[in-house]
Amino acid sequence: MKLKGQCHCGNLSLEFEATVPVAELPLRACQCSFCRSHAALSTSDPKGSVSVLARDAALVQRYRFGLGITDFLICRRCGVYLLAMMDMDGHPYAVINANVLERRDEMTSTPQPMDYDGEDAGSRLARRKGRWTPVVALQGL
Repeated sequence: MKLKGQCHCGNLSLEFEATVPVAELPLRACQCSFCRSHAALSTSDPKGSVSVLARDAALVQRYRFGLGITDFLICRRCGVYLLAMMDMDGHPYAVINANVLERRDEMTSTPQPMDYDGEDAGSRLARRKGRWTPVVALQGL
């Protein structure tokens, strides 16, 4: 199942291929200050894939905080947070801000509050390897 999403102005977009129905995709509500301030709900499918396109790379802000191992992609024009990504074993993986998806209203699972404050880099990497979605294309980034 292919799901499309984009920032408000359309500069950043994605195509998320999920292996489960939209209604079964997990929703996670990270409790960090970044995710709370953006009202982000994340989703991913470790058996799926995601492609990312930036129409104008100069309008893409990569933001890092906390452990500094993850790039949060934000559109500089409209301010929307699209997804977070990092390299694992030489390949990019991402977790998607579900609120940017066109079919977000079909995602009916209850968001699970998540608190990752106690994780070190090794623990975080191990958890993400089992949950995050492989990035198969990065265009314009």
